[in-house]
Amino acid sequence: MLLTYVTGFGLGGGLIIAIGAQNAFVLGQGLRRNHPVMVAFVCALCDAVLIAAGVAGLGTLIAAYPLLTRIAAWGGGLFLIWYGFGALRRLFETETLSEKAISKTGWKAVLTTTLAVTLLNPHVYLDTVVMLGGIGGQYPTDERFGFALGAMSASFVWFFAIALGAAWLAPYVARPITWKIIDGVTCGVMWLVAYSLLAPEIRALIGN
Repeated sequence: MLLTYVTGFGLGGGLIIAIGAQNAFVLGQGLRRNHPVMVAFVCALCDAVLIAAGVAGLGTLIAAYPLLTRIAAWGGGLFLIWYGFGALRRLFETETLSEKAISKTGWKAVLTTTLAVTLLNPHVYLDTVVMLGGIGGQYPTDERFGFALGAMSASFVWFFAIALGAAWLAPYVARPITWKIIDGVTCGVMWLVAYSLLAPEIRALIGN
C-alpha cells in the first residue's frame, strides 16, 4: 500500500509540475496575493476528482468518444487566447503590490477563472483522467485507492506550495518591471498551450 501511494505521488507530481496554463495562473494569483489559498484548493480538488474518476474508469469512456476532446480543445484554446490578451494588456499598465491591486479581483471572479483554466484545458484530462487513471486502473482493486491518494496528495502539495510560496515572495518582487515579466510569461504560456490545442484541430479542418 505504501509503495503504491509513493508511486502515485511520484507520477502525479511529475505530471503536475510541468509548466502549463494552470501553473502559470496559480503562480500569478499567488504573487498578487489574490485568494491564493482558494485557488490552490480548487485546482487540487479538481485534480483529485478527475484522478478518482480516471482510476474508476472514466479515461476509457473519454477515449471512446474523441468528439469530447475536440470540443474541449476548441473551448479551452479560445479561453486561453482571451486570457493571454488580458495578461498582454497588463504589460502596458503600471502594476504594483498596492492594496488596491491586491483586492481588485473578487473571489467569485477568481473562482470562475480558476475553474475555467482548470476544466477547459484538455491537457488536465489527459494527465489526470487518461494517464493517471489508466495507470491506476492497472493495479489490483485493493491498491487503486493508494495510488489515487498518492497522486491526489502530490496535487495538493504542489498547488499549495506554489500559491503560498508566491504569496510569501510577493513583497520582494513588488517592482513594476517584475509584474511586466510575470504578465509576459503568463501571456506566452497561455498562447503556447492554446496553440498546442488548436493547431491540430485547425489542420484537421483544413485537411477535410
